[in-house]
Amino acid sequence: MREVLEKRQRDLVLFMDRVRNEHNFSALIRTAEAVGILRIFYGYPDPKGPPINEAVTLGAHRWVFLERVEDPVEKLREFLRDGYQVVVTWLGAGTRDFREVDYTRPTVIVVGNEVEGVSPELLPLATHRIMIPMMGMVRSLNVSVATGIILYEAFRQREAAGLYERPQLSRKEMEAILEKWAYEDIITQRRR
Repeated sequence: MREVLEKRQRDLVLFMDRVRNEHNFSALIRTAEAVGILRIFYGYPDPKGPPINEAVTLGAHRWVFLERVEDPVEKLREFLRDGYQVVVTWLGAGTRDFREVDYTRPTVIVVGNEVEGVSPELLPLATHRIMIPMMGMVRSLNVSVATGIILYEAFRQREAAGLYERPQLSRKEMEAILEKWAYEDIITQRRR
């Protein structure tokens, strides 16, 4: 657990905007956890959030911090104030190839709803609007597939820059997370 925490990326964040399908939502969690993301934020109309499919996450939802956001616009503004770039997936005008972004900078990757994409009110907050080049007749990918491609480009860049070699979390933060993971979560699971 400690080894995993030493590679967690504090400043690479996934933000899911109204992703409704439980399989997509769960697959996004699993992929984000696999590349070392610690925090995932989501905007979702139901306060309970979408159900998590444990057969899809394979437990990854226990190793990340999921936070429902009441006001996605304000949350992204907060990230911008904190020096993050906001990278939004978008199929409209003004996009750039997702590989042209420097993901070694503090980054929030925003992905949208399966049908409508990212909410129109979030677009003006984008530092970069990105797309994945495609050559086929169909010009979009499933949200979990597209996000996986983008996250692994971020992983590739960060690994090449050595960002996984030095912990981003303090010892105190790691101890608090270890306590939550090892004691609260695991013991709670065993008691069920």
